[in-house]
Amino acid sequence: MINIVLFGPPGAGKGTQSEKLIAKYELIHLSTGDILRAELKNNTPLGVKAQEFMNQGLLVPDELVIDMIDHKMEEFPSTKGFIFDGFPRTVPQAEALDKLLNAKGNPIKGMIALEVAEEELVKRLIIRGKDSGRPDDQDETLIRKRITEYNTKTVPVAEFYTLQRKYSGIKGIGEIDEIFGKISKIVDTF
Repeated sequence: MINIVLFGPPGAGKGTQSEKLIAKYELIHLSTGDILRAELKNNTPLGVKAQEFMNQGLLVPDELVIDMIDHKMEEFPSTKGFIFDGFPRTVPQAEALDKLLNAKGNPIKGMIALEVAEEELVKRLIIRGKDSGRPDDQDETLIRKRITEYNTKTVPVAEFYTLQRKYSGIKGIGEIDEIFGKISKIVDTF
């Protein structure tokens, strides 16, 4: 089984590359935001617990998010693997994900990080904001704040996977297919 963490700052191209990875390798895309919304919408026991935290203005605890991921993974027992998108965002989340996947005998094979300079990210996000109408992608101050948040809170996850020799950085600038070719060479080694 191929389990991949697709990593990178907002605007790096994770969504575009995820679609190509899913198509080529027949992987299941796991976005914690999508999983949480589905659990809430379906009023599952996990969704009810999450709603209790959210009603108090609290973040959903990592343990509960891991339980939701586990629940979602169980829906695909014969998959070829998963792409984790937007998770893990912190080292404790990465440790919890490793514990879950190692218990299943299917650890993370690698983290593939799309590396893009801040000025390029800002440029891309402003264009995306105009095309999509997303207000968070139209305000340069907010964009830079999101990138700073990523750099301070999420980048340590890359160090976590680097210590495990599972980190691969790819320059996320150039033609989409060229970038995907570099990603595929890495995935083919898993």
